[in-house]
Amino acid sequence: MNLSSKAKQIAPSLTLSITAKAKEMSKNGIDVVSFGAGEPDFNTPENIQNAAIKAIKNGLTKYTAASGINELKEAIVNKFKSDNGLDYSNDQIIISTGAKQCLANAFQAILNRGDEVLVPTPYWVSYPELIKLADGVPVFVNNKKSNGYKYSLDVLEECITANTRAIIVNSPNNPTGCIYTRDELKMIADFAKKYNLIIISDEIYEKLIYGDNKHISIASLSEDAYNRAIVINGVSKSYAMTGWRIGYAASSKEIIKLMSSIQSHTTSNPNSIAQYAALEALNGDQSSMNLMVKEFEKRRDSMIDRINKIDKVSCLKADGAFYIMIDVSNFYGKKIKESVINDSLEFSRVLLEEENVAVIPGDAFGLGDYIRVSYATSMENIEKGLEKIQKFLLKLE
Repeated sequence: MNLSSKAKQIAPSLTLSITAKAKEMSKNGIDVVSFGAGEPDFNTPENIQNAAIKAIKNGLTKYTAASGINELKEAIVNKFKSDNGLDYSNDQIIISTGAKQCLANAFQAILNRGDEVLVPTPYWVSYPELIKLADGVPVFVNNKKSNGYKYSLDVLEECITANTRAIIVNSPNNPTGCIYTRDELKMIADFAKKYNLIIISDEIYEKLIYGDNKHISIASLSEDAYNRAIVINGVSKSYAMTGWRIGYAASSKEIIKLMSSIQSHTTSNPNSIAQYAALEALNGDQSSMNLMVKEFEKRRDSMIDRINKIDKVSCLKADGAFYIMIDVSNFYGKKIKESVINDSLEFSRVLLEEENVAVIPGDAFGLGDYIRVSYATSMENIEKGLEKIQKFLLKLE
């Protein structure tokens, strides 16, 4: 049987597969500490739950416009204005089944076969695959550790070609947690203007920022950056609504119209009930989200402090999101039983087998010296899991 060659080239999500394996082990009675999932461990706030229940009872369970309900679009417009200083109209907004669908729609709307997209290394696992599904070519920009794995102009200039169509900016970043400053974003915006690139700005972790750090949307820097940006966001991370699947994007009317047309033939509208829940998330009481962010900051500080007490490993300090990248490359070439640890994939596999701790291999993000751990879990799990990782490292010979 002759099946799609494009589909055969798409790699399954390592983050989802490892998380699924950890959940299966837990179901079978194994005590697993999972540092894998990219989702808050908090319940969706009660006011948002109640808004969904009210929507169901009021019969708001029918099809909506493919690009989403106007009430939620208006809330998103107001959010962009108040939080980011960005002026959009309702017809510049699309609501989708998660920010991931927004990205998929965007790549399909802007790419033709062979068009290249600059992807920062390390990168979120789905960027390259979504680009390939849209017949584009991901071009990996190998950012330097000395620059916090953020774009620098010299590295960007090395990657530009006549086929480059777009550049991805992800701040706060998954997996590193790095945040771009205004000056760094201005450099990227000027670079995009110089080469006439579309900017895909993934800002899904916007609210999960710690210390004195501030989020700046690249689209707010200038009229030119605004005109060439597709800003991606959603309620999944900030409001503990990962399973509700509501993301949104803002851009020019032309691009949003194309994205809406694509969505109308794939999934049609996002879940109607989840849209009304998201409306409450944006317009309602924000105290639950603020408490969650404070708790994440405490967990981050605790995790970094604990990692720094483990010999021969180091980590990147995360200023946002809820991940830490741990450099475990000093243990490559070492052995445990019959397994030789040569890369982060093998490290993660054997760690799960030996100590029942699930982490995401850095290879999934193009950064093979590292593993990614999430602090979207309890303090108890953080301490227990890191203790098990330290125990595992001591076993390696």
